[in-house]
Amino acid sequence: MRATTIHAPYDMRVEDVPEPLVQLPTDAVVRVLRACVCGSDLWAYRGEAARQPGQRIGHEFLGVVEETGSDVTGVRRGDLVVAPFMWSDGVCDHCREGLTTSCEHGGFWGSVGYDGGQGEAVRVPFADGTLVRLPKDAASDPRLLSALLTLSDVLGTGHHAALGAGARPGATVAVVGDGAVGLCAVLAAKRLGAERIIALGRHEVRTDIARRFGATDVVAERGDAAVEAVRELTRGQGAHAVVEAVGTEQSMRTALHIARDGGAVGFVGVPHGSGTGVDLGVMFNRNVALRGGVAPVRAYIPELLPDVLDGTIDPSPVFDMTVGLEGVPDGYRAMDERVALKVLVTTD
Repeated sequence: MRATTIHAPYDMRVEDVPEPLVQLPTDAVVRVLRACVCGSDLWAYRGEAARQPGQRIGHEFLGVVEETGSDVTGVRRGDLVVAPFMWSDGVCDHCREGLTTSCEHGGFWGSVGYDGGQGEAVRVPFADGTLVRLPKDAASDPRLLSALLTLSDVLGTGHHAALGAGARPGATVAVVGDGAVGLCAVLAAKRLGAERIIALGRHEVRTDIARRFGATDVVAERGDAAVEAVRELTRGQGAHAVVEAVGTEQSMRTALHIARDGGAVGFVGVPHGSGTGVDLGVMFNRNVALRGGVAPVRAYIPELLPDVLDGTIDPSPVFDMTVGLEGVPDGYRAMDERVALKVLVTTD
């Protein structure tokens, strides 16, 4: 089969690799229909996250079950399924508590020795704990397929951030970051009933999507100017709930300083750089809480899925470029150069 591999910074290739096979009774093999490129994939692309030459890549996909191991009972051949960005057994203590990203037997797609999502097929460990069935007729609806694909990562991650920040009816929410996760956090905050949503971003195409998703205000400034702008919009008080969806020292510092006293910051931006931007003195003096981390999206899919299926929320606009599998290297280049927000990969 064909699959995307990474060999060095900026050296992405689509190559012939062995077809995945059921190796354990709990495995399934999924033929991929849709995958995508994540902003976090760019850290490997740029050489800021280590990868072995030839390692697979990609952690967001949905497709059709092609084969199952003898112990798999939750899905069967022919089922349309979505996979969260980590596999998990579904039965360990962490999984039972909803923290599937800390599963004792879990792992990331594209890890050494495992398939990545940006390929024609994937061997799925612990299929019963990992895969979520979707309505089969969704396979014939391209827009719905795109919306459902966001359940594998960005929609659930935006939801995790909004929950961590304490988005709720009547609250003012500020979202730092105009990438796909930040935009999905806007959508999640709206879904959770936020009264006012302030999107911080400088790219008009993206902030237009933010407004479409429910943002009531846009702040294009950065740093101290952004803090001042948000404070001006909120009578000097700041936002009850702040989402940090970038992962830099500056973005975290901004998030903490635009939070209202007694508020919270939900952080899901993958941290990069030596500084954290976290000032415990600021947090202590103003009673600002900090919650977040790797989003356990598998635990959120059952809650979010019905709203995607009935159109209550439509995250599909985060995809603004589509490539076939052979065009994945071009997709990485487009996202790295900020020509594209998020690249959809079709394999059918």
